[in-house]
Amino acid sequence: VQLQASGGGLVQAGGSLRLSCAASGRSFSSYAMGWFRQAPGKDREFVARISWNGGRTYYADSVKGRFTISRDNAKNTAYLQMNNLKPEDTAVYYCAAGPYSAIQYDYNYWGQGTQVTVSS
Repeated sequence: VQLQASGGGLVQAGGSLRLSCAASGRSFSSYAMGWFRQAPGKDREFVARISWNGGRTYYADSVKGRFTISRDNAKNTAYLQMNNLKPEDTAVYYCAAGPYSAIQYDYNYWGQGTQVTVSS
């Protein structure tokens, strides 16, 4: 599976962005999808994950209630809707495909990352 993340950009605090993760290959629906992020000088951290059929989701406490993960298996695409963005959300965001896990090392495939910058 090859993943292509997009949708990042510069937004003011309180604004919204929707990230997309387009997958190639026929096995997209076999994998759970995760979103992770890495801020400058920090380790990559878990943001959200979604099961293969979208039936289960889980979020980091820092984004719960503001971010929504979803997927469309017919379009081989996963999404991360980010609302009420804060400056501390500034990071490179990565999508990943693998088991339903919050541990980045469990994931088999990674996108290239998309930059999200939130100004105060």
